[in-house]
Amino acid sequence: MKALLIAEYKDGEILGSYAELIGFAGRLGAESAMFLVGNKDNLPQYDGRLYLADVASCGEFDPDGHKQLLLETIEKENPDVIVFSHSSYGWDLAPRIAFAVGAAQVSEVVEIVDGNYIVPACNAKLQRTVKSGTEKCVITLQAGAFSLPDDPTGTPEVIEMNCSPAARVEFSGYEQAEQGGVDLSKSEIIVSAGRGIGKPENVTLIADLAEALGGDYGASRPVVDSEWVEHNRQVGTTGQSVAPKLYMACGISGAIQHLAGMKKSDFIVAINTDKDAPIGEVADVLVVADLKQFVPLLTEKIKSL
Repeated sequence: MKALLIAEYKDGEILGSYAELIGFAGRLGAESAMFLVGNKDNLPQYDGRLYLADVASCGEFDPDGHKQLLLETIEKENPDVIVFSHSSYGWDLAPRIAFAVGAAQVSEVVEIVDGNYIVPACNAKLQRTVKSGTEKCVITLQAGAFSLPDDPTGTPEVIEMNCSPAARVEFSGYEQAEQGGVDLSKSEIIVSAGRGIGKPENVTLIADLAEALGGDYGASRPVVDSEWVEHNRQVGTTGQSVAPKLYMACGISGAIQHLAGMKKSDFIVAINTDKDAPIGEVADVLVVADLKQFVPLLTEKIKSL
């Protein structure tokens, strides 16, 4: 089994998501090579072959040019699986490559079981198992699903590549999305509501606790999708990524998409009736209780201090 890992370069820096590609290859038990349009002065920590095209001449975004470079790499390496991050870069290139090589594409993989891919369904409320029907397979990985326990190490064997001229797309730069409402990325204390709060009226319990702690309140995607909380308070891969000193997850089971958005928090407290909820694996403290009873008592105690 061989995997071709597609690293990304943005705003003059290689993105740390390449480590998750390495983690995936390890979980798959696959030999790997890596592809990057980047800079030879800023290489990934990787112990393997790196097919490197110069970003100065190839551009950070050129669908046709990067596709051609990738097809050349695929011809040389003949990988069984071609692995992208589930990002705007991956969304753009993965289907182009899948079509070009006649391969199945599986998007947003969160786990591997018996060689099959696990992907979310129904807004991540369910999961399904997918098996490729083609010899090669192109996949994208959900952020946070295949994190390494430690930083990657190694020095790659660099194989330099030349770009094809005359790109049809001119890349002019990045535009920051407009930030509306509260900016949770700057909050030092965040209390987040999950589906376990039960009903929209109970958002007040979470907001009151956040206020008592001197922080802000957030929410998981199911709560936002139910329109109980505005989208600008959503934490996760489709919301905001946060790294507060204290993160309290109230009634949040711990889907990969949510964990990826808050895993860098210094200290995590989870309140859940299910002692086996996935959130417990990352929490520093797990309170097994009904949040509708526990949170008001905790709020009252904090206010009395």
